[in-house]
Amino acid sequence: MLNPGALAPLVLVGDHAGCEIPKDLGDLGLPRAEIERHIGWDIGVAALGAALSAQLDAVFIAQRFSRLVIDCNRHPDRPDATPEVSDGTPIPGNLGLDAAARAARIAAVFTPYHERIAAELEARSGRAPPPVLVALHSFTPVMAGQARPWRYGVLHLGASPLSMRVLAGLRRRLGAAQVGDNEPYMMDGTDYTVPHHAVDRGRDYVELEVRQDLLADPAGVAAVAALLGEVLVEAL
Repeated sequence: MLNPGALAPLVLVGDHAGCEIPKDLGDLGLPRAEIERHIGWDIGVAALGAALSAQLDAVFIAQRFSRLVIDCNRHPDRPDATPEVSDGTPIPGNLGLDAAARAARIAAVFTPYHERIAAELEARSGRAPPPVLVALHSFTPVMAGQARPWRYGVLHLGASPLSMRVLAGLRRRLGAAQVGDNEPYMMDGTDYTVPHHAVDRGRDYVELEVRQDLLADPAGVAAVAALLGEVLVEAL
């Protein structure tokens, strides 16, 4: 958690910001290079969240454990919360997990993360303006052999005033072809964080996707943070 007590109404979260593996799980049967590619985490989100946190005086709550341990943007009962295969790579440490092993990961990784988000949002709920959730993600430029043309994506589930304003702000600056509306992913029943913490509780939100090559170095992170910060402030 970065910048606790920050004054901005934005609560930044990174469901897939880290790629650590708990020691008792070893390496999940994978070489480190596999864990560090896009299947293991959202590359660049930790640095982007830190930059936005400082720039906007906003709190940033980041999951430091790999999505391969348990995906914190999936309901933990879903099979793909602990994937056995990801983008063609088998995950040996996730094969045949029993109920006790799954419960241990939920208790150690999933539950503390979401409890912290819930507590932060609740603590800010009496303030004006009310808190809004900003979920930060990044996406690989090529998935399953298909190139993705978008630089940014804005994901939303039905009506979200903040999401629509952020989408409009990005498209005004970059053009519609560069900014996907529910692309490269559509927010649907697979997502957990935004539906659980925002939609179900009547809070506004935006879920942002950034193409990972834009976050490949500090200069890229700074440029993306400057753009998103400007758009978010305008949208608020």
